[in-house]
Amino acid sequence: MKHDGLPSGPAEPAISAQGVVNGEDGMRAPDGARLGGLSGKLLLLTIVFVMLAEVFIYVPSVANYRNTWLKDRLATAGVAAAVLSETNTIAPRLQEELLRTTGATAISLDLGSRRSLIAMSEIPLNVEFVVDLSEMTAWSSIIESFRILAYRGDGLMRAVDAGQMGLVKHVDVVLPIALLQNDMLAFSWRILGLSLVISVITATLVYVSLRALFVRPLQRLTRSMDHYAEAPDDASRIIALTGRKDELGDAEVRLAAMQEALSRHLHQKQRLADLGLAVSKINHDLRNLLASAQLFLERLEHVPDPTVTRLAPKILATLDRAVTYTQAVMAYGKAQEEAPRRRLLCLHTVCEDVADVLGLSESSAVAFENSVPKDLEVDADPEQIFRVLLNLCRNAVQALEAEKDPSLVRRITLDAKREGPCVHISVSDTGPGIPAMVRTALFKAFHGSSKQGGVGLGLAIASELLKAHGGQICLDETAKGTCFHLEIPDQPPVTDHRFRLVRNAKRT
Repeated sequence: MKHDGLPSGPAEPAISAQGVVNGEDGMRAPDGARLGGLSGKLLLLTIVFVMLAEVFIYVPSVANYRNTWLKDRLATAGVAAAVLSETNTIAPRLQEELLRTTGATAISLDLGSRRSLIAMSEIPLNVEFVVDLSEMTAWSSIIESFRILAYRGDGLMRAVDAGQMGLVKHVDVVLPIALLQNDMLAFSWRILGLSLVISVITATLVYVSLRALFVRPLQRLTRSMDHYAEAPDDASRIIALTGRKDELGDAEVRLAAMQEALSRHLHQKQRLADLGLAVSKINHDLRNLLASAQLFLERLEHVPDPTVTRLAPKILATLDRAVTYTQAVMAYGKAQEEAPRRRLLCLHTVCEDVADVLGLSESSAVAFENSVPKDLEVDADPEQIFRVLLNLCRNAVQALEAEKDPSLVRRITLDAKREGPCVHISVSDTGPGIPAMVRTALFKAFHGSSKQGGVGLGLAIASELLKAHGGQICLDETAKGTCFHLEIPDQPPVTDHRFRLVRNAKRT
């Protein structure tokens, strides 16, 4: 849009801060809609940029207006003076009319060979500015325009330009500075007024568009966070995706994924808490039942039967372990596991005990191969290493017994070797293996079970017990069937400093 043939642009927006605080829907907007929030910053930035655009438009426009104003007066004076000068005499009445039309106080022509004074109302004594339009540049026009706007006084200015007709080489006009200054001020007010209207429309459209595209989606994310934080275990409070393909859409996807993961995590924690509570309730009664069973077996030990004499001690040991396991499960539910009490053990004998408890020695359905060297010793807690091997072998037995094809080979193999201060144990079977979807969280509680009815605690307990020994457990993904590798390092020797600390602790 143009004003008097000159381009214009936006100026200050007329958007009130009240509309930002109240929000577009008439309700109280979130804290982010205040002047210190994103909406307030957006409003301030919109005003600043619109004002800068107005400055960049106004400055060249007012300079161009000044040049056009001077050229119009010089052209009018030059044409009229050239026509009137053809008669070589100009009547006083025509001189006054020419001066009144142009607003000048003196007009002269440069005809090349001579200069001719066409009209003059007074002798120009106080000429403040001399402007030669033929040599004027854009930068000098801007500077001179603001000098005129800032001028205070009743001085005159002299304007010179090339002639437009015939023998007229230059037109020289002397004008009151106030005449040009008043017209430039009037032009400034006109362009400012119309620019304000355009600025209000432009700023409103920019602000509303940016608010709809960015601010409101961010406020929606904030509200979703607050709503979800009230009940993070409620999956229905997870943010609904809008399907946006930009960065905000990516933020929605990531927020939804985080909320889903947190809900699952809280659900698993709740299951673990429920498990601990349930074990605590049944632990007392279960220990009483096991104690009664121990009393009955102690009576059977006196029966003169070779089979009873051979099996009764093992059954009693199994019952003792059952009591210990009940306490250990409850301790795991409280995230507390007893520190290992390490001793030197014959690993081959521990593996045989595992086979006896699982009934593998006399079973024809699942073969058990104890390939651990009989002279191999391991530095570990007897009960804890037994629990680790028992959990792994029990999982293998359950996986093998689930296969109904009689032609399949069902075998569990235990092997071990020592490499320096570390014992490496492998527990493998010929079963179907572990599904790929389970392997990523194999050693996490309630994640690592792939069988029907499993709770996923066995591998988690095994991993925790081995970490307490300074070792680790991992799955060999390249082996056929299922193969777990266990590493149990020897207990480091006690230095003099550590020995003194232990001795002082015992004395205390």
